[in-house]
Amino acid sequence: MPLLVASFFHPDSHTFSYVVHDPATRQAAVIDPVLDYDPDTDVLGGGPLQPLLAYVRQHALDVRWLLETHAHADHVSAGRWLKAQWPHAMLAMGRGIVEVQKTFAPRYALDVPTDGSQFDRLFADGERFALGTLEAEVIAVPGHTSDSVAYRIGDAVFTGDSLFMPDGGTARCDFPGGDPALLYRSIQRLLALPDATRVFICHDYGPGGREVANETTIGEQRARNIHLHAGVSEAEFVATRQARDATLAEPTLMHASVKANLQGGPEP
Repeated sequence: MPLLVASFFHPDSHTFSYVVHDPATRQAAVIDPVLDYDPDTDVLGGGPLQPLLAYVRQHALDVRWLLETHAHADHVSAGRWLKAQWPHAMLAMGRGIVEVQKTFAPRYALDVPTDGSQFDRLFADGERFALGTLEAEVIAVPGHTSDSVAYRIGDAVFTGDSLFMPDGGTARCDFPGGDPALLYRSIQRLLALPDATRVFICHDYGPGGREVANETTIGEQRARNIHLHAGVSEAEFVATRQARDATLAEPTLMHASVKANLQGGPEP
C-alpha cells in the first residue's frame, strides 16, 4: 500500500510540514514541523501544530519519527515540542548538522554541544530505516546547507529546501556552508529517481500569483524545473543560482531560527 501523506501549510513562513504514515500499521513520521514565532516579542506559539495533532488523533497514528530535512533559517522548528508530546518518537536529521553546529554556535556565542547529541538519530547518506512495512532511505543533498537531506519513503521523496515546485526552481546557496555546484550534483541524485516518484517540497511562494502548491513528480522536475531541467549544465546552474542569490535578502527569522534549529527547535 502506498505511503499516505497529509500536508500542513504555515503561511507566515510559506512552509509545508507533513504527517506521513504506513496504512498497514499506522506508524507515522512528522517532517519539518513549524512553530509560530514573533520576533518583536520573542514569543513562540504552537498554533501551527494544532491541525497536525488533530490529524494524528483522528487517524490513531503511532508517531515513531520526527524528521528534519536541515536546520532551517526561515522558521522555528517544532521538533522538540513534538518530542515532548511523543517521547518515544525519534528526533532525527542528517549527520551534517554537526558541521552546521560547529559553524554557527561560535557565531552566536551559543554554549551548546556541537556533536549532534541533541538529536536521537543522525543519519548517514544512504541509511535506511523502517516506517511500519515501508522502507525509508536518507539521501544527502548538501548545497543549500551542508546538512540537507531528503527522505525517500515508498514512492515519495521529501526534498526539504533543495527543490521547489518546477516554476520555483531551487534553493538559495549563499548561507555559510552553501555551494551551488554541490547543490547541482545533489539534485542530480534526486532527478535519477523514477519519473513517477512523488515529490513533496518544504516551501512554496506562489510564483506569478498562482495558488501555493507542494506536490510534483520527478518527471515534472526533470522536464520543467526553471533552474535545473534536463540539459542544464553545472556551470549554467551555478551562474543562474549565484545571480539569483545576489538579489535575495536575509530571511527575517534567520538568526532566531538557526539558534533554535541547531538543537532541533526550542524547548517546549
